[in-house]
Amino acid sequence: MVEKADIRSLSLAEIENFFREKNEKPFRARQVYEWIWKKTCLSFDEMTNLSRENRQLLTTHFCFPVLQEEKELHDPDGTVKFTFRLPDHELVESVLIPADNRTTACISSQAGCALACRFCATGMLGFRRNLTFTEIFDQVVLLNRQSEKYHGKPLSNIVYMGMGEPLMNYEEVLKSIEKITSEESLGMSPQRITVSSVGIPDMIRKMADDKCRFHFALSLHAAINAKRDQIIPINKKHPLLELTAALKYYHAKTGKRFTIEYILFKDFNDSLEDAKNLAVFCKSFPVKINLIEYNPVEKSGFLQSTPEKTRAFREFLENKNMVINVRKSRGTNIDAACGQLALSDTINRQNEKTNFPKK
Repeated sequence: MVEKADIRSLSLAEIENFFREKNEKPFRARQVYEWIWKKTCLSFDEMTNLSRENRQLLTTHFCFPVLQEEKELHDPDGTVKFTFRLPDHELVESVLIPADNRTTACISSQAGCALACRFCATGMLGFRRNLTFTEIFDQVVLLNRQSEKYHGKPLSNIVYMGMGEPLMNYEEVLKSIEKITSEESLGMSPQRITVSSVGIPDMIRKMADDKCRFHFALSLHAAINAKRDQIIPINKKHPLLELTAALKYYHAKTGKRFTIEYILFKDFNDSLEDAKNLAVFCKSFPVKINLIEYNPVEKSGFLQSTPEKTRAFREFLENKNMVINVRKSRGTNIDAACGQLALSDTINRQNEKTNFPKK
């Protein structure tokens, strides 16, 4: 049996050719394309200005695989975590984070993660596979619908800070951003999109060469190799000197300031000496720094830094004329905060017990 092609893998021209071959009017292709990308429908049945015969024709020749919502958890602070089942039954999590003047979607780029950062629950899952650009796009579509449902407004921001390392799925991440920002689709400004990475030097250089217009955030968390090696294993392969060279290249090529993300771990990287090391690291390029409260992860061995140490750390950097934001944890009651996405125990057990076929 011939496997059907995913309708969203086709260009407008290819859909036009399909309709011509079936002796149908080519303008139907534009209707289909608008339903897929502009109106963000999730099935052929939603294409209501096509005849039943045309919709059946599409169903016969193409598939339309989309994410299915598996679970939804609400935190008292308004954060909502969604577990989505992919077409091959793998699972990913995405988070909707409301604020006074915005709603942000935190989306995943991989099922699991290969980097095994010691503080991150996702890294403890191991790597399952990369997501396709349509699977990434679907998360945005579904969270946008939820934002309108719960908050009466569309998403204002998107952060690639969910499960996985985005730069290790670079091509699909870029394709998803191209669709999200295209005027033929969601038309969101790339300035409202942030891609976060632990730092893959070659890919940081490629982002610069490709003139990527979205924001870039580096998950640093320690500014000397001796400490970063302990929490981010890939630092042993790409130490800070190599990373610094790539960041200098990125800034020289783009002229853009990027963000340094720095989680404060109690008695590990939260001393004034650590703050000094961070200030030295940031001398080479203009940055803004997000200091992040640690969200406890079982078996990580780390605890959240104290308010006193956080304040002293921030004040030291501010006295160095650095731009500092302290990010409060959101969604901690439902394991939806930064570093906590690892799928619920219930879903994990269900997935282990069920022998789903793999594509």
